Amino acid sequence: MTRAGWHPTEQYLITPEKIQELFPLLNMDMVLAGLYNPGDGHIDPYSLTMALAAGARKHGAQLNYPVQVTNLNPRSDGTWEVETPLGVIQAKRIVNTAGFWAREIGKMIGLQHPLIPVHHQYVVTATIPEVKALKRELPVIRDLEGSYYLRQERDGLLFGPYESEKKMKLQDSWVTNGVPPGFGKELFESDLDRIMEHIEAAMEMVPVLKQADIINTIAGPITYSPDILPMVGPHQGVRNYWVAIGFGYGIIHAGGIGKYLSDWILDGEPPFDLIELDPNRYGKWTTTEYTAAKARESYGFNNIVGYPKEERFAGRPTERAGALYDLLKSKCSMGFHAGWEQPHWFYKPGDETGYKPSFRRTNWFNPVGREYKQVMEKVGVIDLSPFGKFKVKGTDSVKLLDHLFANVVPKVGTTNISHMLTPRGKVYAELTVSQLYPGEFMLITGSGSELHDLRWIEEEIVRGGYKVEIENVTDEMGVLGVAGPYARQVLQKLTAEDLSDVSFKFLQSKHLKLSDIAVTAIRISYTGELGWELYHRKEDSVALYSAIMEAGQKEGIDNFGTYALNALRLEKGFRAWGAEMNCDTNPLEAGLEYFVKLNKPADFIGKQTLKRIKEKGLKRRLVYLTLETDDVDPEGNESVWHNGKVIGNTTSGSFSYSAQRSLAFAYVPTELSKVGQKLEVELLGKNYSATVIQEPLVLTEPTRMRLQRKGESPKI
Repeated sequence: MTRAGWHPTEQYLITPEKIQELFPLLNMDMVLAGLYNPGDGHIDPYSLTMALAAGARKHGAQLNYPVQVTNLNPRSDGTWEVETPLGVIQAKRIVNTAGFWAREIGKMIGLQHPLIPVHHQYVVTATIPEVKALKRELPVIRDLEGSYYLRQERDGLLFGPYESEKKMKLQDSWVTNGVPPGFGKELFESDLDRIMEHIEAAMEMVPVLKQADIINTIAGPITYSPDILPMVGPHQGVRNYWVAIGFGYGIIHAGGIGKYLSDWILDGEPPFDLIELDPNRYGKWTTTEYTAAKARESYGFNNIVGYPKEERFAGRPTERAGALYDLLKSKCSMGFHAGWEQPHWFYKPGDETGYKPSFRRTNWFNPVGREYKQVMEKVGVIDLSPFGKFKVKGTDSVKLLDHLFANVVPKVGTTNISHMLTPRGKVYAELTVSQLYPGEFMLITGSGSELHDLRWIEEEIVRGGYKVEIENVTDEMGVLGVAGPYARQVLQKLTAEDLSDVSFKFLQSKHLKLSDIAVTAIRISYTGELGWELYHRKEDSVALYSAIMEAGQKEGIDNFGTYALNALRLEKGFRAWGAEMNCDTNPLEAGLEYFVKLNKPADFIGKQTLKRIKEKGLKRRLVYLTLETDDVDPEGNESVWHNGKVIGNTTSGSFSYSAQRSLAFAYVPTELSKVGQKLEVELLGKNYSATVIQEPLVLTEPTRMRLQRKGESPKI
């Protein structure tokens, strides 16, 4: 509900009295409150499909059906030949919208789309006198505890349950053997026993069902992706191949997704951010076994309550888990990141271990504070191997990157933070760019952005005809982060390379050996403290980690996880892609001016649009807030209030272990963005006082050192 204020979809909590008025057939002894969506409803899929088809024809589309696609042939110029029994269709691009045939279409071009058909049943009753007597149609209800939806169907009722992962049924034979030839409107054999507990729950909630006659039980296939969300957009690795597949809820998404895809195809960029649906969030690690395990879990979890920092454990670990997984798995609470397992926080004797989800501060809160202190006062080690990692080299590498990125191209041996923008000036991606040798670069992105960013770069290489090679080395390389005031002291014990501030400056990169292990070391840390990221062969990860931990015993070295990393980066005012910046935001309103070089000679993507945006002035800005909360902290996507109205939203947040209060980033109108401005942030139905403060809350280590050299004594 904290999101409802700043989203256009109308919804609100209603009382039992209002619920009974809307749905008078409920057993009100079981009802405490309801979440009401006035715009919710249902539609006949066949009629809607025919209406959309008629509209498409009206605007010039050619529809041929039923026509089987027998093969797809990609041509060297990026166009396609689509083979059918009626002949070959030439196409500039193809969009796979083939429903439960989507996997077979993908196989034609060597793709294994992670989809699996699920048996879904719903029950239709005969006429029920109490329903027939109603003067208006009943709203659709969803009973989370009973795990079913229920609505009026003519003068009866229709209800469909979601069984637990143990009882639900997959049509996995279709994955291995394909959809049976000719399958179309056919149905599966129904199995009421499998859904009986949900039928009984529905009868308790809607007592008129007890006397109702069941006239039809429908059992048909719905297609699930591992995380239940569809896959929408262009696919990495194949030119001009788009998908709109894996829709577990079917026709309801048709209009919106059609508009979204057509706008993207016409304009060359997504009309708004839907990164959760990016088909490139999956990769080679997404096996059939993983897909099946996750589909079972997702179907069974259809009606559960979701928590902040949610983890789901089916299908884990994947074959991609990471080199340190076996060494660390018993010592920490792991998080899932694009197939990798990465420590969220570490256990100590006396801690309540394990995954304990809550809307409030839970068992990880104090341990994360301990890890925060470890990095601020001593030295910590973190596994950063899930980063996406690319090598770029070639005659046109500098020219390509100068066009792709809004920042300047870093010199040999240096690193910078750079952003790829869309033609409309939105932030498509944020990467760390290092020029390791003349014309040879290493690009680093977040774990979930690996193939998302790679696709954009590959497309630009082809479009511009750049003489460049790009190699995805994500799975070949491990990464360790070492950060804290003693980081240099510990690492210096392992190398003959001079790591002093004079010899190894902030944002420099060097090839060196640590304990005789070859690494590419970059002096950078998302903690904002003195630190290095150490890139190395994945098979060397355990040896490198062990050597660093052994070398740091005197300094009190210890592990830290991503929860502490998030708290540290927020205190330093560091933005995160996907939160503070994405395809809904431009870099100026996100406070990224330092990284956007509008005066550089290269005409980078989005440059002219950004100039116009800057001239017109910004309507909103990203601000930095402290909050007066109790045992709850902002996570992002909460409503921001001022004078009784919602005026913005948070993007991310955490507890600040230095200030001992909550901290958040938020977008607000420019007139409310000045330091000292009083606002409110809604958390769990309560508005908490918030104040816009000067960022950062904690100065970064390089800034503190620079001020010290000037003779100043900066406070941390």
